[in-house]
Amino acid sequence: MDILDWIRHQLTDFFGLDALLKMFASGDYRSLLTVDGFGSLLAPIIPLLLVIELVRGIVLRRVKREDYQVPLLTMVLNRVIGTFLTIAMVGFCIGLFNRFAPFQAGLTWYGLLYGYVAWELAHFVYHFLAHKVRLLWCLHSTHHAPVAMNLSVNFAHIFLEGPYADFVRTSICMLLGVSPPLLILIMIIDSFWGSLIHLGENVLREGKLGVFYRVVLTPSHHRVHHARNVLYMDTNFCNLLPIWDRVFGTYMEVHKDVPIEYGITRPVKPYSVLDAYLGELWLLGRDVWHAPGIGNKLLYLVMPPGWSHDGNHHTAKVAKEALRMEQGAATHVEASI
Repeated sequence: MDILDWIRHQLTDFFGLDALLKMFASGDYRSLLTVDGFGSLLAPIIPLLLVIELVRGIVLRRVKREDYQVPLLTMVLNRVIGTFLTIAMVGFCIGLFNRFAPFQAGLTWYGLLYGYVAWELAHFVYHFLAHKVRLLWCLHSTHHAPVAMNLSVNFAHIFLEGPYADFVRTSICMLLGVSPPLLILIMIIDSFWGSLIHLGENVLREGKLGVFYRVVLTPSHHRVHHARNVLYMDTNFCNLLPIWDRVFGTYMEVHKDVPIEYGITRPVKPYSVLDAYLGELWLLGRDVWHAPGIGNKLLYLVMPPGWSHDGNHHTAKVAKEALRMEQGAATHVEASI
């Protein structure tokens, strides 16, 4: 393969064009009626929007190097070491847990509705634990490390997070009776929407998507999820339908008087893929090493980020309680004036 063929292959792979090009070459368009065909239609949209977002940001002079460097370099790293892990984990969980399902929801409209509610529950569980268990946060924090919101953030993941997420989501869906073909269809839809909600302000200023804002989770909602502001911490864990966020009280809309600040609560070294990728694991290892006793060492692995064995906690829960007390005191002072 010469250099031009290699470049062509990389471009078609990035834009998800392989399946469509094969279909056009054969002249057989019947595959568009299959689940895989549907997925091949969606595949090029997000990469194309990423290019549009980047080009428009350059034209408007809103793009900074740090907005894109870490996510895109992380994508390259993950493509090298994590290509086959997701497929392997999904297949493993289907084979292990599908037999225990009390029923099978298939490819019908009501099956899709039930399956998506089940999938959102599974996604909520995975995502909630990724924010509340420090070891899992170390796998998820890479996705929150970028200091701007744009479509390149989709690629900011440590390669181990995919297998963990797929284990939790696939296992729950199998046990709840989501059939494998239905699960694949839902994963295609959810992957597309989960990528779309990272669309930045260079393309969608407010990101509320009009009337859909009250029905589904929009880019505006997901920007809130990626905020490091105390008010916005640990909110909007669902991906498309905010059912379980509303049930468990984690639903949050953007507040006009609280501008979103992206990133994680500790400073990440600018342009450092290594710090974004492994920084939280390094800090966890340091805390475990210095913790007294095996019990405290284990607790550092499973307690929320910010937990400390000496009781000096800096968790999201503690920060939110402090913010509520501060706001309550300010309200009391205003009322007394």
